[in-house]
Formats: sequence, C-alpha cells, structure tokens
Amino acid sequence: MGINSLTGEIPENIGHTLQSIQTFIVQGNRFGGIIPTSMAKARNLQSINLCDNAFHGIVPYFGSLPNLTELNLGKNQLEAGDWTFLHSLTSCTKLVSLRLDENNLQGELPKSIGDLPKSLESLILTANKISGTIPHEIGNLSSLKLLYIEHNLLTGTLPYSLGNLSNMFVLRLSGNKLSGQIPLSIRKLGQLSELYLQQNNLSGPIPVALAQCNKLLTLNISCNSFDGTIPKELFTISTLAEGLDLSHNKLSGHIPVEIGKLINLSPLDISNNLLTGEIPSTLGDCLHLESLHLEGNLLDGRIPQSFAALKGISDMDLSRNNLSGQVPDFFEAFSSLSLLNLSFNNLEGPMPTGGIFQNASKVFVQGNKELCAVSPLLRLPLCHTAASQQRHRFHILKIMGLSALVLVMLSCIGLIFLKKGKKAKQEDHPSVEELKKFTYADLVKATNGFSLANLVGSGKYGSVYKGRIESEEHAVAIKVFKLDQPGATKSFVAECQALRSTHHRNLVRVITVCSTSDLTGNEFKALLLEYMVNGNLESWLHPTLHEHHLKRPLSLGSRIAIAVDIAAALDYLHNHCMPPMTHCDLKPSNVLLDDVMGACVGDFGLTKFVHSYTSSRIDGSTSLVGPRGSVGYIAPEYGFGSKISTEGDIYSFGVIVLEMLTGKHPTDEMFKDGLSLYNFVEKSFPKKIGEILDPRIIPYYGDQDEEAASSPNQENHQQMAGMSCIIELVKIGLMCTAETPKYRPSMQDVYIEVTAIKEAFSALQG
Repeated sequence: MGINSLTGEIPENIGHTLQSIQTFIVQGNRFGGIIPTSMAKARNLQSINLCDNAFHGIVPYFGSLPNLTELNLGKNQLEAGDWTFLHSLTSCTKLVSLRLDENNLQGELPKSIGDLPKSLESLILTANKISGTIPHEIGNLSSLKLLYIEHNLLTGTLPYSLGNLSNMFVLRLSGNKLSGQIPLSIRKLGQLSELYLQQNNLSGPIPVALAQCNKLLTLNISCNSFDGTIPKELFTISTLAEGLDLSHNKLSGHIPVEIGKLINLSPLDISNNLLTGEIPSTLGDCLHLESLHLEGNLLDGRIPQSFAALKGISDMDLSRNNLSGQVPDFFEAFSSLSLLNLSFNNLEGPMPTGGIFQNASKVFVQGNKELCAVSPLLRLPLCHTAASQQRHRFHILKIMGLSALVLVMLSCIGLIFLKKGKKAKQEDHPSVEELKKFTYADLVKATNGFSLANLVGSGKYGSVYKGRIESEEHAVAIKVFKLDQPGATKSFVAECQALRSTHHRNLVRVITVCSTSDLTGNEFKALLLEYMVNGNLESWLHPTLHEHHLKRPLSLGSRIAIAVDIAAALDYLHNHCMPPMTHCDLKPSNVLLDDVMGACVGDFGLTKFVHSYTSSRIDGSTSLVGPRGSVGYIAPEYGFGSKISTEGDIYSFGVIVLEMLTGKHPTDEMFKDGLSLYNFVEKSFPKKIGEILDPRIIPYYGDQDEEAASSPNQENHQQMAGMSCIIELVKIGLMCTAETPKYRPSMQDVYIEVTAIKEAFSALQG
C-alpha cells in the first residue's frame, strides 16, 4: 500500500487478522499514531517498511519475528525509550537491514547493539539526536557493509573495534562531535569505498594506516583538527577518484610529490591548512582533476608549468598563499575553466589577456600588488613597459583574428537557427527524440515505481523523483512532466532547448531526456538531471518542523557563497550564452544545493531567449509579455505588460538576497498594507540592519575555533568587518529590487560585486 495518500492509523489487531502476511509495505503515506504491537504476532513477516509516515511513540518489539530480514522505520517521529527494542531484535537471526534514520531517537546507543544478528549488513541511524559514545561492541557486527550514524550528537573517540568490520563498504560518521584520533585498526577495512568523517572534533595525525584501505573512492576528513604532515602513503590509493577532502584542518609541512599518483582524482581540496613549500609539479599528472582547492595555506614559489596539462579543470583556487612569479599564459587555453582565483598572493608582471582572462567575472587577482594589465578589464594598474606593449599588440592581433572567426561562426549559427526554425514546423520536437536513451520501464525501475519515498519535489508542470540507474554512477533526479496540465508540454520543450544550449557549473546538469509512452499508451516525457543531495535553498531558509532538526542553520559564509553561485549562473545565461536567455522563474525552490552546498540554478520551464531572439519564443508563440514566474519574485513591470527581460531576473535575484539575509519570505503575512520585503529592509538600512537579520545566521567567526577570537578587541573587529560584508550584500539586494528596471545593475556588475564580497569575507576568515 506504499506511496499513496492513506491517512489514519494502522488497526491495532492487524497482527491477528493478517497472520500469514510476509511483506508489509506502507511507506510514503500519511499514517500516524502508534505502531501496533500486534504486528509482532504475524510470525511469517519477512519485510516491514513503515518509512516516511508520521508514526510516533516508542519503537515496539519485533523480536518474535524469526524470519524478519528488513525493518525500515525511517523518516517518522519515533523515540527510542530505553532502547530495549534493540535488544529484542537479537532474536531476528535473519535480519539484514535496519533503518531508523530521521526520527527522534535520543540517548546513548546501548552495548546491546553488538548483539544484533550477525547477518546484519545495513544499519542506518542518520539524523537523530543520539548522544554518548559509539559502543565498542559495534565491532561484533562482522557482516556490516553500510553504517550511517552521521548528523547526531555522538561524542568520544572512534572505537578500535571498527577495524573488525572487515566487510564495511560505506562508513558515514560526519556531523557529530567525535574527538581523538582515527584508530590504527582502520587499516583492516580492506573493502571500504567511502569514508566520511568531516565536521567533527577529530585530531592528531592522519594515520598512515589509511593507505591500506586500497579500495577507497571517496575520503572526506575535512573540518576537523588534524595536524602534522600529509602522509605520502595516502597518495598510493590509486582508486581515489570521487573526492579527497582534507580541508579546514591544521595540516602542515609540504604537499608530498607522490600526490601525482592520484591520476584518477576529480576533486581535490586541501585548502585552509598550514601547508608550506612549493606546489609540487607532479600535481600536473592528475589529468582528471576538475576541481583544485589549495587556498588559505602558506604555499610559496611559482605556479607549476606542469599545470598546463590540467586542461579539463573547471575551477582552481590558489588564493591566500605566498605564490610568486607571473601568471602562466597556458590558462588562456583552458576552455573548461570557469573560476580562477589567484587573489592575495605575491604574483607579479603583466596578466595574460586571452581565454578566461577576457571575462573579469571568472578571474580574481586582487591582493597581488605587483600585477599589471594591458587593459582595465581586470581592474589592475596598466603595464607601461616596452615588453608589455609588444605583448599587448600581439594579443590585440590575436583578438582581432578571433573576432573575425567569431563573426563567421555567428553567421553559421544564424543559418542553423533559420534551418531549425523551418524544420520545427515539419517535425514534432526532433531534438527530444534524438536525445532519448532510456525507456519508461527503466525509469519505473529506477524510482521504485515512482514511489512517494523517492519523490523529492513537485511543481505545476512536473514531479521530481530520486532514482538509481545502473549505467549512472550516482543517483539522478528524474523530472516527470504532468502532461495533463496545460502548458506542460511547452515547459518540457523549453527545458530541453534551454539545457541543450547551456553548460555551466552553476546550472543543473542534464543527463538525457525520455520521450515515450507509458504502459497504458499515454504520452510520457521526463528529464534526467544531476541529483543535488542537499535539496533546494527554500528548504534551508524555511525548513518545515520535520526538517528543523535535520538542517543546521546556514552560516553567513554559506549565504554569501550561494549568492555568488546564483549570480554566476545568471551572468552566464544573460551574457555568455548563445543565444542569451532569461530564466523567468528564479526563486529559492529552483536553487539546488550539492554535497558541498554549492548552488545550481534549475527548472528552465519558463526560460526565454532574449536580445535579437526575442521575436521567437522557444515554445512557438511570439508574445513575450505578461507576468511570468512566481508570486513574490516577479518583477513589478511584468504586471504592467512589459516584455520579458534580463532585468526581471535581476529583480528576482535581489529578492532572494534580501530573503537570505532576513529569513523573511517575500509573501510573508507581515507584508501587507503597502509594506514589502524591499520596504522592510530599506527602512533599516544601514544603521539598524542588524535588527532585521535572520537570527539563525551563525556569525562568520563562529566557524573558527574558539581560540581564533583571542581577545575582545579582535572579536569586535571581526564583528564589524563581518557586518560590513552584510551591508554591502544588502546594498546589492536593494539595488537589484529597484522598482524601475533601468535603475537595476547589470548581472555582470552584480557578479563582480558579490564575488568581491566573498573574497573580502574569505580574507577575514583567513
């Protein structure tokens, strides 16, 4: 009966009336009340799934079910009581999976956890309020493959007995208050693929023993207090591909030259430590690097020439170090590079002028006093040497050549669009058919029959499900369009057109589309998109009662970073797409957050081409007027029949900025009788701005160790500096929400300004 809208309570006598039942699934409904104790009387039960309902009370005993293999009670409001229910499960000798995540379990884990059946392979206790230490007895669960206890209140050290879990595949203990060192017994976890220990209070050196976990794909020990040097043995784990994150610790010494052995690694983050010496040239051997973060260390020397081989990298941050020498020319040829941060170093000489350096919104070089430029684009002093003038003439000639090439390409693109315009009248969206890769059956399987448990969101034109597809390494988001809704088909085509024309790290990545028929012959259309594990910005700014204990408040630094990411996406759509686009429905629920809280803009169902393309809508009609978007975020001029424009997106962005800072939704009931979010903020700006800020914003210096604010004077200085960043961000929000469109800044200028705020904030953190 799973994935419906059933309400009420499960009958108390269900165990007596259904004595022969083997599988009982009611997940994804709206059941409440107490789980009937009589269920334990149905002795043939093998699988119980009550996940994602509203059951409350203490978890009952199920020890009388000898054939039970799966017990899923996740996502309810259950309590642990004295945890005796756990001991009762020792009689369920066939139990393989136990899920109690996202409940109200409190208190300490009992030692009896080690008495659970030896058959147990999956134990998931994520996002509760479990305190105390991890019992040593957990090492008795020798068959365990998945152990998730992240986002609880656990303290104490990691038990040495974890090394007994030789079949462990994924170990998640992040987001607790664990302390002490990683036990040397970690070396026994030879099957371990993913290890997450971030956001704890762990300390001491990184154990060399980790190198014996030679099947690791992901290692994240960031945001702890690890010290000492990075063991070179760590870089012998050739399987590390999905991520290595050692950031925000106290690691010192040089970066080992052996780092070049990680030839399959995609993201590398060892930022915000105390690392010294030069960047090893062997890092250029990591040819699959897409993201490199070394900022906030004490590195010196030049940027290695070997970096010329990292042509697939998308973002590189070397800021806040002591790097010297010139900025290498080879960065000009990096077509995938969308962020290059070299700020606050000792770099010198003239800047390159080609490639990414033609876009000031993607390159950050402030804080390098000896740098100069041949043009004012990067806001640097102009170079006056003969050599730089010669270099300038060379680049002018190169740019002129490129400009001629671009004109030819634009002419070709124009012809292509003319042909596609004619072809579109003859065919029914051929681009959709060309992209079809998966069948309806594939998506049914991936989403467990489009189950409610897999549903992550729903809008006017579609519902989004989390899915697992065999050919995809990670989970995907599957947006199924509600074709019975007027305009849904046009929305589908609009998204296809927009996503086909865009590629940016701050836009949700499309994997493919599916346009087919379901089992009953009805038309079926869906998009397969990158799945964003942290949901949308709306759920972080305005969490429901159920979400409050799952989500930590967004820090000021996170809010600034999200503003930068949104601005980057809009700057790309407005100024760097061909043809340029407007999003037309920018709001927090359409801003999605990845595993490191990076923001990506999604939902392009209302997207429109602009500028010279405004006479031809992507959905086939010609009108570009009228209000488009969501209440509270629609630019006021749309209500008076104005045409769709980039200024409308800028207005929506401004509303989101003010909403992030105040915590007030633009449609809050307090905004009536002429009072709006803009008026509310503008009346308090700037002297009383502190009185209207979202109280959940963690002060930026609160992210540091308590010792960081060693004196009252230093703490006051940090507060004042942090408030200056807030004031600058509020100023941008107010400018963007100006009632008259012509008074709003361009998105390119906004992106430059919010990035400068982020850099100033980061410098304060350092």
